[in-house]
Amino acid sequence: MKLAILSDIHSNLEALQACLTHAKAHGAEQFAFVGDLVGYGADPLACIDIIAGLAAQGAIAVQGNHDAAALSGLCETMEFTAREAIYWTRKQLGAAEQEFLKSLPLKVQLDDMLFVHACAEDPEKWVYITGPKQAGRCMRATKAKFTFAGHVHHPTLYYQSQHGLPQIFYPAPGVSIPMLFNRQWLAIVGSVGQPRDSNPAASYALFHREQNTLTYFRVPYDYMKAAQKVLAVGLPASLARRLEKGH
Repeated sequence: MKLAILSDIHSNLEALQACLTHAKAHGAEQFAFVGDLVGYGADPLACIDIIAGLAAQGAIAVQGNHDAAALSGLCETMEFTAREAIYWTRKQLGAAEQEFLKSLPLKVQLDDMLFVHACAEDPEKWVYITGPKQAGRCMRATKAKFTFAGHVHHPTLYYQSQHGLPQIFYPAPGVSIPMLFNRQWLAIVGSVGQPRDSNPAASYALFHREQNTLTYFRVPYDYMKAAQKVLAVGLPASLARRLEKGH
């Protein structure tokens, strides 16, 4: 079974469609969405519709901080552009979209796999995993052999043998990584809809369950079209520039 893990779609329809098409072409049989389906981008309704449809067919989906913020609250801790995008997104959501986002759990465990948006230790606090210290806290909070997360828009892989801090690894796109079963793994799959590592191509990962291999992919898409949509609906211009520059 091949499982495609996608995170931080951020209402970017063009990027989502490109990643789903790419994943299916590479044999993906199941999908997991690890949070932040909305926010920043111009197509929250279309993205939710696609993901909700896949969830109805058995796909895994968890809630991210932007999904939670789109439902309620003042968003005082968010930066200006994120807050403006959330307030705009709220006005677009209908009852069905709100109910779907509200229904999403903070984490899902399936066999020896855990799916969560941020740190598994306290997922509701939305802690960023920016290094081995935070990765260690996340991995100690679960007995799952494989944890898949998002929140940080940089593709990163951590592994833990027995003692000390987890080791960090930066995957090369398209290269299959053997995830040895005598280690614990934490895969941050990057962002579909708003990459921030100076590469505008969408990011996702494909997990081959029987072989225990993980492959990260970067998928080119029409980011100029997505950026033009951001401007057309009146969202901050900096959000469009991010799509064009990948940071």
